Amino acid sequence: MKFGRIATETAEGAILAHSIAVSGRRYKKGHVLGADDVKRLGEAGHADVMAARLEPGDVAEDRAAQTVADACIGPGAKTNAAFTGRCNLYAETAGVAVIDTERIDAINLVDEAVTIATVPAFETVEPGQMLATVKIIPFAAPEAVVEACAQIARQGVAPVVRVAALPQRDVGLVLTRLAETKASVLDKTVATVESRLAPLGSRLKAVVRCPHHEEAVRRAIGELLAKGCAPVLVFGASAITDRNDVVPAGIVAAGGAVDHFGMPVDPGNLLLVGRLGQVPVIGLPGCARSPKLNGFDWVLRRILAGIAVERRDIMLMGGGGLLKEFAGRPQPREARTAPAVPRVPRIAGLVLAAGQSRRMGRINKLLAEIDGIAMVARVVDTVLRSQARPVIVVTGHQREDVERALAGRDVSFVHNPDYAAGLSGSLKAGLGALAADVDGALVCLGDMPRLGPEHLDKLIAAFNPSEGRAICVPTRNGKRGNPVLWGRQFFAEIRDIAGDVGARHLIGEYAEILREVAVDDDAIFIDIDTPQALAELKSAGN
Repeated sequence: MKFGRIATETAEGAILAHSIAVSGRRYKKGHVLGADDVKRLGEAGHADVMAARLEPGDVAEDRAAQTVADACIGPGAKTNAAFTGRCNLYAETAGVAVIDTERIDAINLVDEAVTIATVPAFETVEPGQMLATVKIIPFAAPEAVVEACAQIARQGVAPVVRVAALPQRDVGLVLTRLAETKASVLDKTVATVESRLAPLGSRLKAVVRCPHHEEAVRRAIGELLAKGCAPVLVFGASAITDRNDVVPAGIVAAGGAVDHFGMPVDPGNLLLVGRLGQVPVIGLPGCARSPKLNGFDWVLRRILAGIAVERRDIMLMGGGGLLKEFAGRPQPREARTAPAVPRVPRIAGLVLAAGQSRRMGRINKLLAEIDGIAMVARVVDTVLRSQARPVIVVTGHQREDVERALAGRDVSFVHNPDYAAGLSGSLKAGLGALAADVDGALVCLGDMPRLGPEHLDKLIAAFNPSEGRAICVPTRNGKRGNPVLWGRQFFAEIRDIAGDVGARHLIGEYAEILREVAVDDDAIFIDIDTPQALAELKSAGN
């Protein structure tokens, strides 16, 4: 890649390194200069620009990021469409993030052009939570570097990034007691264990209280196994101090084995990991009676996710294992309620299908069939194949016929009774139907049958209000088209609009947080307003 100052007159096709404002228009960093752009820059007195040109052997930033991300991803995870050289990986399900940190390090050591950052290995994650981000240091990476990174990602037996789901497991609990052990202490211990298991999707199926003696522990473990409990947790009335103490001796007496005693995590040092056949049996440290984070939590989440915890795994937990100094760490009961990490934005799809099609004559263009499918159905199917959810269709003219054309599809309908007054009423109706947790709305016209899900997903990938991308508009050769993605912060202003107008004027008012997203075809311009346009579309085989 060549980078530096380029004479404006020769800059067509170059990638801007810094944003430039010219004649009321702002060219953002990363914009590929077209002939009209070069002309405007020259007329505005810009003799040169700081820009980059790709050379043979360079891979453009989005394709490079997507290639590396696709090579890293495993079950339970998904990617978004790459944008500005970044491709994010998100959790598809609740579970435990399994990260191959050695291969992450190896990828980051290949070249400065490719970076990947992840959440900590074995962190609990929620659906939609970000797991990792691949970022290409602008604006391209050498093809050999991209391939080397992808090759490292593919080398292992397991994927680099995956999510191990947390199925419901029936957990058994043994509580031993001494003469002086208070029943209230045991009751609180049961409540604490239940509070740990519930956020991880499991339940405490059975509890056995018994004397603090190895023979009693043996019988209690057998009783829980007979009830189908797995794993089995054992809380001793006194802390385990040796491999031959009461709790480990009871495990061995039951026919089990002790795999490891002790861990380099504090609190949690006196944890014991054993097994009876395929059932994990865990001797808990005294600190696990508290809901505060401790070493037991690190082991529990893996076991419930079906991830083997070997002796070596425990012995390597020392890095970051000093927990007791971190008062601000979330307690287990809080861990899966509100993760303070990035998540995939929830973008709704609004399909406006209320118009009267006046320019089409007597027919409703939305119901006109193209290859046997109503036009509005083609648009809705496109939105359903994208990442936008939920999908809401705003009806008006010939409401029943439009709903009938969309029968069986996973959409919600909202009716605009003032459809004759114009577009603004449909926008109000659609936005009013959105839930409070929707971050943005992709406003799609029901008469744009050539749009594909890739157009919509590129807009969704670009959306990031915290980085100044709260309005996303598709462009082709510098010309803006539809649909437009609006952040929630604009919903109130859009609802205040009246008449047969959309929200386009707001784009000019908020240029500083607008992102133009270049696409590769003219589908973003093609809406069907006349019989002639419909005939041309059909004759073209679309």
